Amino acid sequence: MRLAFVLGEIGSGLRRNLSMVVSVILVTFVSLTFVGAAGLLQMQITQMKGYWYDKVQVAVFLCSDNSSSPNCAAGPVTDEQKKNIESLLSSPAIKQYVNSSNYESQADALKHFKEQFANSPIVDSVSADQLPSSFRINMVNPEKYQIINESFSSVPGVDSVVDQRQLLEKLFSVMNGASVVAVGIAALMVVCAVLLIATTIRLSAFSRRRETGIMRLVGASKAVIQLPFVLEGVIAAVIGAVLASTTLWLVAKFFVEDNLAQQYRDTAFISANQALLVAPVLILLGILLAGVSSLLTLRKYLKV
Repeated sequence: MRLAFVLGEIGSGLRRNLSMVVSVILVTFVSLTFVGAAGLLQMQITQMKGYWYDKVQVAVFLCSDNSSSPNCAAGPVTDEQKKNIESLLSSPAIKQYVNSSNYESQADALKHFKEQFANSPIVDSVSADQLPSSFRINMVNPEKYQIINESFSSVPGVDSVVDQRQLLEKLFSVMNGASVVAVGIAALMVVCAVLLIATTIRLSAFSRRRETGIMRLVGASKAVIQLPFVLEGVIAAVIGAVLASTTLWLVAKFFVEDNLAQQYRDTAFISANQALLVAPVLILLGILLAGVSSLLTLRKYLKV
């Protein structure tokens, strides 16, 4: 009997404030979508770091005719200097930090350049003698790049030492910035959702002040009187959270997994299944937002 009464009060409240309930659903949906997007973006950054950091190389570029480094004042790298660099790579002091290394000639560099910039108009204007030869080093621990830099940067025949991880850091910093923006927008929208839920509960309590007065007179408990109001906000917030979770899954499935992942097969993207991991968090967050804001509002505007 008490459960039937609570359910009836919830249905009555949702019908009376339908427009406000729809507003709560939409605001919760938008705010939690931003929250979930920020979470997925961080998952993507973490996954890309784990994937690419295992593949990044340290490139030891050798002197060529176009080198302007003071280390290359004597001209292009000689065979003797090249053998000296190979010996240094094989030495016990360096070998412990190197997983593998390979030599890339100027012809190989041109081949890789043409593959990378196949659709660019500049591809036909570059020749092999314009690109430096290099040693490509896969590190056991990419964080130890500075050891390679210090060991090779002043060796005769070496033009420069470049850590490809630094290039990735620029990309990750941009992605982290986008994540921060998403979190900021999400926080603003969450505040809007909380205020709207509080307003909806306040209007609902005001419109049913006569019923709640009668319930107090007949001895209804505080929990029985307040529960319908709280559940109204929670139901609206949960619907918004489910819509947000569904939207994020659709984006992860059809845009990321079926589109981006197929176009860029060398990049590790998040999957639709990973997007599902965010759903319980969003639903729980929606319940907490609605529950807390409803209880605080009822304490002030519904004296029981």
